[in-house]
Amino acid sequence: MGVVDLTLAGMTVLEPRDAVVVEGTAGDSVLGRAYRALSVGIVSVVLFIAFEATAVGTAMPVAARELDGVGLYAFAFSGYFTTSLFGMVLAGQWSDRRGPVGALTTGIGAFAAGLVVAGTAGVMWVFVLGRAVQGLGGGLVIVALYVVVGRAYPERLRPAIMAAFAASWVVPSVVGPLAAGAVTEHLGWRWVFLGIPVLVVFPLAIALPQIRRRAAGPVDGRADASVDRRRIRLALAISLGAGFLQYAAQDLRPLSLLPALAGTALLVPAVRGLLPRGTYRAVRGLPSVVLLRGVAAGSFIAAESFVPLMLVTQRGLSPTLAGFSLAAGGVTWALGSWVQSRARVQPYRERLMVVGMVLVAAAIAAAPSVLVDSVPAWTVAVAWAFGCFGMGLVIASTSVLLLQLSAPEEAGANSAALQISDGLSNVVMLAAGGAAFAALGGGAVSHTATAAAASGAGHHPAAFAAVFLPMAAMALVGAWVATRVRAAGHATR
Repeated sequence: MGVVDLTLAGMTVLEPRDAVVVEGTAGDSVLGRAYRALSVGIVSVVLFIAFEATAVGTAMPVAARELDGVGLYAFAFSGYFTTSLFGMVLAGQWSDRRGPVGALTTGIGAFAAGLVVAGTAGVMWVFVLGRAVQGLGGGLVIVALYVVVGRAYPERLRPAIMAAFAASWVVPSVVGPLAAGAVTEHLGWRWVFLGIPVLVVFPLAIALPQIRRRAAGPVDGRADASVDRRRIRLALAISLGAGFLQYAAQDLRPLSLLPALAGTALLVPAVRGLLPRGTYRAVRGLPSVVLLRGVAAGSFIAAESFVPLMLVTQRGLSPTLAGFSLAAGGVTWALGSWVQSRARVQPYRERLMVVGMVLVAAAIAAAPSVLVDSVPAWTVAVAWAFGCFGMGLVIASTSVLLLQLSAPEEAGANSAALQISDGLSNVVMLAAGGAAFAALGGGAVSHTATAAAASGAGHHPAAFAAVFLPMAAMALVGAWVATRVRAAGHATR
């Protein structure tokens, strides 16, 4: 789903909308003879993962209602991000020591298995379990792909392949909601999950031979069987802590304070050990790049996760139309990624990122205006198109800056840190948004959904406003962090 920040942990994705454009001559570009097969293969992998993310977002409101689990709606998203945190650290270790091939193939397998579990679930907790398995796979895949880009492409081509990742979201963003909505309405939401796994096999088969040739094995050519057990323990702690925190946010009873405290006790030392020193003080350079990724992805994905539910339950839109309201965002996200990849704007990357975060904040703040009946429902689509343009500027730029600031032997660990910031922020902000949503009666929207569809209005607008407005404020904080991504004495090229 993705931020995927991949986003990872989203992987948002989750879920990975990090992309750019093809520049250069035929022999010196991501589609030149030297790189064509690799580029087509890995971009195709992202393409099908993008179809999954856009399709799941459309089907999720229907799945949650049918499984009587709207109260756990946020958990269905954050469960993905929680386990992806562990997958990201594991992939960083795996890729730095043995190369990205094993992490990539294992991740694709787990991703597909999670889709099958979710698609066959009979109760909401099994559905969440499937999303968690899927998240583990997503965490492995996104970091492995970053390592492939860092090893296989020269620095001058990295913005272009990252933009190509973003561009691969355009068609899924337009077609995915329509296809998923049609499948959900005519065949059932389960087929949205069960129909995707087999599609990922083909692009993976195209990419693997080139990945083995260009990016397999450790950086120095010597496989290292040792594992940094401390980082693995910290990764497990961060996943468990995030899970406890999310559970506490969904169960608003006094006893929930215990898992909340346990989650915090696990998260704080784990985050300090896995992210660059100074991340949460916004120290200039790499720490601020990592922090900005989390702030941008967390605020945007947490808000976006509630957009389809808001339109279905409060304005009576069908799942197809609700999902389609986000479709234009795929085009504008790719456009933003393309803009940041142009050589002439490289000296202004920091300013572009500030502008991007302001656009994100404005889009999130504008979305709940549709809770007022007189405001057209298409207002969300327009606002989200601008917000996605801002995200395209920011997310692709953080990926490019991370690789610029990382030594080759640190690419895996630093990519994992970027995705951990992405995924952890998604979990924390979804937990906060989900808690506010539940506290103001949001868990009851399933009982008013039929009436909402008939009347065009629901009965819990404050629950949705409590999600969107704090996320808009957080995005404004990100605009300040974006002023600190340039390391002292280091020009962002």
